[in-house]
Amino acid sequence: MFATSRLLALSLLATLVSALPANFTERAPELGDLTEDEALSLVERATLAPVYSKCTTANTVAITFDDGPYIYNTDIVNTLKQYNAKATFFVNGNNYQCIYSTDNEKRLKAAYNAGHQIASHTWAHLDWTTLSKDKLKSEMTKVDTALTKILGVKPNFVRPPYGNYNTASREVAAANGQSIVIWDFDSGDSVGKTTAQSNKLYDDLAKKKPSTILTLNHETYSGTAKTVLPHALSVLKAKGYKFVTVAECLGNKAPYVKKTASKRDLEVLNIPPTPKFIRSAETI
Repeated sequence: MFATSRLLALSLLATLVSALPANFTERAPELGDLTEDEALSLVERATLAPVYSKCTTANTVAITFDDGPYIYNTDIVNTLKQYNAKATFFVNGNNYQCIYSTDNEKRLKAAYNAGHQIASHTWAHLDWTTLSKDKLKSEMTKVDTALTKILGVKPNFVRPPYGNYNTASREVAAANGQSIVIWDFDSGDSVGKTTAQSNKLYDDLAKKKPSTILTLNHETYSGTAKTVLPHALSVLKAKGYKFVTVAECLGNKAPYVKKTASKRDLEVLNIPPTPKFIRSAETI
């Protein structure tokens, strides 16, 4: 006799599998062969956004910046260029400044065109765990809309303000087609660390030389942009690390949702439209 939880899991799993492309279902195991734990695990993977707190590609550093776009963004991009480094910017819609300002649109385009990854930090920097699902969805989609309008892309990655998330917010992120990114090293700039203290944290990190590093910094502090960043790049470069985007440090995952060709595009290319678009980032 199947346990009730297994029956529910298998029912949901069957629905999910029926929506997958044929080449996936051909490789999938028979549902009846799954144990209860395996079925529940598959359902969880399909309905909850994955959470990444570490890079997976050895010898990489993902330098990340939250809370922008802001006035120090150009300084940061210029410093990164000096070290041939790529970074990831988790941006808000309306936090320190509005994402739609002329200056911020220029900053975003310059960072994006320089090869840096642009990801979401949601609209108003609200704690996800305090929001209803509808409110959180709005916080996510407003940034997605802004980046689509400004850059022509929707990010595959999102970072929760304060690093706070729960099961409900993972469900919303999954439904929005995004993976969650946290960090494993905090420079401390947002909690009052001086530049000297943040530099010391980076020095200590370099001495430990972990296999990978996923940092948290904020582009809204002059000291971070003009003092801590060049120091961090210098000491970590001396240890032989490669500076990459979050998507790259996670094994070259897609940083953005692939744009679906319009009906007009397909007509010009003489390509028949496909019935469904499957997101490239791995959520299943």
